Amino acid sequence: MTEITYKAYFNWRDYLELTKPRVVLLLLLTALVGLCLASPTWVGWQVLVPAMIGIGLMSGSAAAVNHLVDRHIDARMARTLRRPLPSGALSPRHVLGFAALIGLLGFAVLAVWVNMLTAWLTLASLVGYAVIYTMYLKRATPQNIVIGGLAGAAPPLLGWTAVTNDIHPHAILLVMIVFTWTPPHFWALAVHRAKDYAKAEIPMLPVTHGIEFTKTCILLYTILLAIICLLPYIVGMSGVIYLIGSSILSIWFLGYAWKLKFAPEKLTAYRMFSFSIWQLMALFVLLLVDHYVAAPTLSFGS
Repeated sequence: MTEITYKAYFNWRDYLELTKPRVVLLLLLTALVGLCLASPTWVGWQVLVPAMIGIGLMSGSAAAVNHLVDRHIDARMARTLRRPLPSGALSPRHVLGFAALIGLLGFAVLAVWVNMLTAWLTLASLVGYAVIYTMYLKRATPQNIVIGGLAGAAPPLLGWTAVTNDIHPHAILLVMIVFTWTPPHFWALAVHRAKDYAKAEIPMLPVTHGIEFTKTCILLYTILLAIICLLPYIVGMSGVIYLIGSSILSIWFLGYAWKLKFAPEKLTAYRMFSFSIWQLMALFVLLLVDHYVAAPTLSFGS
């Protein structure tokens, strides 16, 4: 492989890209919903602001470590070839320093202005994604995204504990939604990019077990997700607004999974992947709207 010559100038956009901002914003949305659902009133800014900053910084740190560890893989895949490390925009030393800085800063913010439970859970999530998933599972098993997905599903729980300093079954249910959503979301992309993953020698499910088997797994997980998405209404965590909206989204997502399995077109897998992002966003927005519409006596927290 040709040696990369790293650029000597500073570009803040390269550091921003290291944090995977679009992914982190989605994680922060789920954390925000966890924050809000944990309280019968509006969450005070004294908790909300440092919680979002701390979770965001540590999520960005985990993403930067992912860039660092995967830089050689990224250089072999068309989708990731232009990232800051394989393109030579940043050196590994700068990325490691940046990841450590924002990670430590995020932990300090949570420890000082939120609570230690949230700080330690967020750190565990960072280690789960950046170390256990990225350094080991991603290269070791085709079930990497299933096992490693638990770290990415943690933000709703982190938001909840930021308010209550306690782990509640409703928070675990929010984690279950994101956890079950992750495999069909990511495997749809893996089907679309199967040749890239094979070239990079990453044992993603389409590479190790074939595309048809992966499509079956996507369909089964999508059915499971539809069932789990009913649970917030069944347990009394949400109301009719969420039930109707989430049911429509589940049917829509199932339609994509069915088409991918039985009548795929060239871009069906990618379109399912793209829709899944909007689906998760909409699910959590529905939870938020339902929570506040169903609680008309809300008062602003101090």
